[in-house]
Parts: sequence; structure tokens; C-alpha cells
Amino acid sequence: MSDVYYDPWDVGIDLDPYPVYRRLRDQSPVYYNDRHDFWGLSRWEDVDAVLRDPRTFSSAKGDILEVVKADPVMPPGVFINEDPPLHTIHRALVGRAFLPKQMKALEHKVRAFCAACLDPLADGADFDFVLDLGAELPMRTIGMLVGIPDADQPTVRAHAHRVLRNTPGEPLPVRKDHYFDGDLFKDYVAWRVNNPSDDLITELLHVEFADETGTTRRLTTGELLIFLAVIAGAGVETTGRLFGWMGKVLAEHPDQRTEITADRSLIPGAIEELLRYEPPGPHVARYVTENVDFHGQTIPTGSALLLMLASANRDERKFDDPDRFDIHRRAGSHLSFGRGAHFCLGSPLARLEGRIALDEVLNRFPHWDIDLGNARRSRTSTVRGWDSMPATVR
Repeated sequence: MSDVYYDPWDVGIDLDPYPVYRRLRDQSPVYYNDRHDFWGLSRWEDVDAVLRDPRTFSSAKGDILEVVKADPVMPPGVFINEDPPLHTIHRALVGRAFLPKQMKALEHKVRAFCAACLDPLADGADFDFVLDLGAELPMRTIGMLVGIPDADQPTVRAHAHRVLRNTPGEPLPVRKDHYFDGDLFKDYVAWRVNNPSDDLITELLHVEFADETGTTRRLTTGELLIFLAVIAGAGVETTGRLFGWMGKVLAEHPDQRTEITADRSLIPGAIEELLRYEPPGPHVARYVTENVDFHGQTIPTGSALLLMLASANRDERKFDDPDRFDIHRRAGSHLSFGRGAHFCLGSPLARLEGRIALDEVLNRFPHWDIDLGNARRSRTSTVRGWDSMPATVR
């Protein structure tokens, strides 16, 4: 019997969870935490298999551990917390905004947003990867894509940040009627009805689709408001944390940073490796719909199951020397964006923002050191990263 203990809310473990993850993979690949009553999987092969099986491992009760355990009633339209076929229908509607054609059209605008964040800092001796970039660029980009007015973007960002905050060391408090606050967009959607534009809100106001009953219709206002709340929240928090890790990890690997500065074709691979090495979303949860066996152990029906994506990304059974950051590593096998039906819809946008941000940072600040003494960790239930990552330019 292994004595390894893992708690996703433990502040000490969260500082560096990777030694605990290794012990879990080796000693307790099927882990049960009796204090908080959840199961966990930590090996790449097991996590990958669960992500590909939405029937046995349901998202309908949420994908955050605390939410799954609260057994909430989800409002219609929270497509990240739906199972096929409803998930398939709703995902296809929202997915229009993230097609390759749309991403290509966005590139110059994202670069302009990035320049607007960084240019005022170019003559200074320091800047902050999170406060100056991570807190600004993702919100500006998703705001433009969806159609959120500039004046309203700080409110949306603050809401997305606040709903994931938990008291350090404790689970996020979740009500039975857990919901996404679509009222943030109510007035703007009403205004857009008579003032159409080239944005996702306008498109979703007019699109017709066949729902799960076979009826051809348009989205209700309630469904549309929930769609927007889900997209805005997901697009702000996780991508924003990526920039903090970008500053820290590349400062710790200056030789590889120098390589990227000299050869910008290395940037896409560097972003993929960063996502594997320090994923902003370290885990997701599922509800187990029937008894299932892993490694001779049964996870019973009704269990809350935690999928440790960050552990799977460091599994030596899948990756050579997984604790080494290597921008030349073959990309594509990490699970940071999930897998299967719930593969992250916004992954093309996150990759685009990460790629452009790194390019623009290197254009202005090819050498920097991180001031970890003044960096601030972000204590959230589902997103691992930093509220501040100050850098000193050399």
C-alpha cells in the first residue's frame, strides 16, 4: 500500500507537484483521496483513454472537481459541460469563431494588440509578463472575436478571475445551482440585435441549426448569453497564465531562449513544449457513469474522477526525459488541451496568442531575468500560474 498523498488544493504540493505526480504514476496510478472523496489518474495512457470516452466519463456535471462533486444542474448552453449529442450541436455553433480562416484573419490584429501592450514599456528596464501582457492580450483578443466592447472587457476579465478563486488550501465553494453569469452580456446582446457587426454575437443571433429534437431554430437569448460567458471565461484565464510561465521558464533556459531569438521558426515548437511542461490547466474532472477498472482496481459508478493532465504530460512512459524543457521536442502528444470530443475549442487561438506574444517580446526584450521574490502565485481551483511575473531587462 502506497503512502503517497495528493491534494489539488494543497498549497505546498502545488508549488512543485511534479515529484508527487511521479510517485503517483509509479506507486498509485489509480489514486483515491478519502479526505475529499475523489479518484485520480496520473499516467498518460489512462488519462488519454478517459478523455476519449465521454459516455463512461461524463462532463454533464462539470469538468471542475468541486463542481462535479456538487452534482449541479447545468443551464442549457454550457457546452463544455455537456455530453454528445447536445455537446456536438452546441460546439459546432461556437466553433465557427475558431476555424483556421478566422484565426488567419486575426493574426495581424492580435499582433497589433500585443504591440500596444509592449511598446509603452520598450524603453524601460522591466515589465511584467502577466500584468502587462497576460492580463491584457487574451481579453482584448476574445473581446474582439466575440464582440465585447472595450469598456466592458475589464468587468468580464474580473468576473472570470473571481469565479475561480478559492481560499488557499480549500476547495472552491460551489452551489447546487452552479451557473455561468450570462447577464454580463445582456445589454450588449440586446443592442446588437439592431446593430449587427462582424463578430460572433451577431453571427449567433442569426444562425439557424437543428437542435437535439430535430427542430430547426435559432438560439434562445438565454443560450446565447451562456455561450458568451463560457467563451469569455475560458479564453481569459488559462491563456493569461501561459504568459507567466513563458517568462519564467524561458528565463530559466536562456540558451534555448537565445536559439529562439535567432531562429523564430522555433517559436511554435517552443509554445507546444511550454504547454506540455507547465500547463496552465493542470487537471480536469469527470463523472463516472458505470463501474470501470484501471490496473486491477475498480472506480465505482458515481465517482468524481480527477484527470491529472500535468502529470500525464510528464509521464516517462510517453515522453523521453519528461522533466527536461526542450524546444526541439516533437510536439503534439501533450494533453494540455484535452482529447476527443472535449478537445479545447479555443486551442488555435491560445496557440496564436502564445506564438505572437513570444515573437513580440523577443523583438523588444531578447534577454530578461525574472524577479521571483516579487512574483505572485495565482491561487485558483483549476488554473495554475501567476498573478504577477516581473522581469528585469538586460
